[in-house]
Order: sequence, then structure tokens, then C-alpha cells
Amino acid sequence: MSKAGAHVVRFSKMHGAGNDFVVLDLRDGSAPPTPALAARLADRHTGVGCDQILTIEPPRAEGSVASYRIWNADGSNSEQCGNGARCIAAWLVRDGSAQGPRFSIDSPLDTHPVEVLGEGRYAVTMGVPVFEPARIPLVGFAHPREEYLLPLQGESVRFAAVSMGNPHAVIEVGLVDAAPVERLGPLLQQHASFPQSVNVGFAQVMDPGHARLRVYERGSGETLACGSGACAAAVTLMQRGRLQRQARISLPGGELGIDWPGDGQPVVMSGPTAFVFEGEWIA
Repeated sequence: MSKAGAHVVRFSKMHGAGNDFVVLDLRDGSAPPTPALAARLADRHTGVGCDQILTIEPPRAEGSVASYRIWNADGSNSEQCGNGARCIAAWLVRDGSAQGPRFSIDSPLDTHPVEVLGEGRYAVTMGVPVFEPARIPLVGFAHPREEYLLPLQGESVRFAAVSMGNPHAVIEVGLVDAAPVERLGPLLQQHASFPQSVNVGFAQVMDPGHARLRVYERGSGETLACGSGACAAAVTLMQRGRLQRQARISLPGGELGIDWPGDGQPVVMSGPTAFVFEGEWIA
């Protein structure tokens, strides 16, 4: 029984390759969650539990089915979420709002074409990677480089950097299972060179068509998967000739496909979605 005056939040719990979400339909005009409410919803002990909260809202671009916004587990906002985009697409297909094999959805930054692949899989066009340091943003470097070098607590850290609508640093490692994710992830996120913080990926190239990846995300910590992080790792490795232009990225929660023709072209990410349960949370 709910408490008198309590606010009931209806939600769908979903995940894409283990990256899990609480999805809220706000198309009836309901207010979006405050940062405090988002953090309470995301709490895995006292809330529903998730990496991010996604809100479905009316479309902003002509021809789009809907738009979505993203809150991290700490209540902060995010500009992009690749696994979340696929889950939003799957939610809209199940709802009947999106029909046919192709449609578009609006993220906080752009409009993204979606292709329905079947069996819960979707391909989302994620946009053109941005390598200019000022636009990532990455402070202290005037021009793009394949690799950057920063001193970090007595050691030099080499990484690639790119924006996929949100900032990413990608560190290539010899063995991803032994990567210092919990140590270097927070240190890079707090570094003054990343004024908006950064998602930190640790990538191991297995062969020219396959890499493994772990990602320490802004506002959420290490997650089982990160769609924009998979795109970032793939394009930086492709740019250096370490991966082919079509590659599989294996994350702890599942596998994503990344297709990037080259500079100036958008990245297409494909992968699974899953509905976990529907529920009501009393705020």
C-alpha cells in the first residue's frame, strides 16, 4: 500500500548488453526527475537500481518518433548513451509508437536513425566522431593526435581521445582483465585536462576484427557495457590501423558491432536489447 501523498513512478527496467536502465515515459507531460530523484531511483540498495535513467519525451525533430534524455546513477546528466538509444528504440517498437524497419529518435544532441535488425537487436547511427581536443573537450593540446600523454601520479598515461557526443579517453592495454580500471578511471576523470570529466575505456585488441573493452563511466563507475565507449574505442583503434573498419567489441555484459567507414562519416553501432521487468516505485 502506498503512503498518502506519495509520488508513484512507473517505469520499465531494461538493459543493453548488461548496461541497465530505468526507462520513464514522460510523453504525457510528467516532469522529468530531479537529480536527487534520479540518484535515488538508480540506487541498487534503496531504489530500482541502474546505470542510467532514460526519459522518453516528445520528438524535437520533424519525422522523429520521440526524444530521450539521460541521467547518470549519481543524478548528473549525460549527452549520449548508445546502449540506451537501442533500449529506447526497443521500447518505442513494443509501445507501437515506432513502426517499420527504420525510424529516428532524438538524443540530447542529435537525431539518430535506427534500423530494426530482429530478435531484439537494433542498429543506431551514432554520429560523426570528433577528434579536435577543444571539442572533446581536452585542455592543453592544440591539435588532434592519435595518442596523448599525461603525467598522472608519478606515471605517464597514454590514451586516445574522442567525443561521441560525450568525451572519451581510450587506453590500449595488453590484458583487459588486469587493466587498472578502478585506479586510472577516477584519476583521469578528475584530471584538469578533462573539464567535463571523461568516460575512460581500456581496450585489448584480440585480432583485426575484434577487441575487448572495459569502461569506467562518468557518474556511474564501471558498467557492464557502454555503447558510446565501444564506438570511441573502435574508432580510435581503427584510426591507428589496429582494427578493421567493421569490428566486434566485447564488453563484460555482451558484444556490440561497430561500423565506421572513416573520417567525416558517422559510426553505426548494433547490439541487443532486453526488457527485464515493469514496475512502480514510490518516491
